[in-house]
Amino acid sequence: MIALLIRDMRLSIRAGGGFGLGLAFFLIVTVLVPFGVGPDTAILTRIAPGILWIGALLACLLSLDRVFQLDFEDGTLDLLATAPMPMEGAVMVKALVHWLVTGLPLTLAAPLLATLLHLGAEGKFWLFVTLLIGTPALSMIGTFGAALTVGLKRGGLLLSLLVLPLYVPTLIFGAEAARRGSEGMAVTTPLLMLAGITAGAVALLPFASAAAIRINLR
Repeated sequence: MIALLIRDMRLSIRAGGGFGLGLAFFLIVTVLVPFGVGPDTAILTRIAPGILWIGALLACLLSLDRVFQLDFEDGTLDLLATAPMPMEGAVMVKALVHWLVTGLPLTLAAPLLATLLHLGAEGKFWLFVTLLIGTPALSMIGTFGAALTVGLKRGGLLLSLLVLPLYVPTLIFGAEAARRGSEGMAVTTPLLMLAGITAGAVALLPFASAAAIRINLR
């Protein structure tokens, strides 16, 4: 599993379209919002957690179509299916690589970009915390969607349509927890719900993803 992790990390960095593209898209969204909404500091501060969460969510979509597709095209996925390592383990590694290349850089960059939307120090802290807890769920859910569409030509649009509705609960509780934190309110309930979604996704979706891959390889 470690060898697969190192291999996928190298391929993600060499192939491009990983953290660089995601961060660029995240930056563009953050910069464009003040032009569309206006320079009112109070409005920007209020909508900042939701806007930044939406930007991170959409940035995670950019590289999902390559999670399994390249391995499917060169035959590596068939080898993984017959390898001693369970397919569930390979799915976990793929999701982890996607989070390390996409989710983690977005989480680290979010507090810096939040300055453009006049988010305060406390809001930046809770934005970082919620993204740190929630982005693994985005990667795991996205990996499940990629497993469902592996082998389909031009499956990127279908992948987005499948994954976006599954992202909604994570977005709701993540943005709500960040908003409450920025306003000094209690964040326990949405934060626990967000953590529960991430824990459930990590516990259950590797098995569903592995089953979908086995079906698509038949």
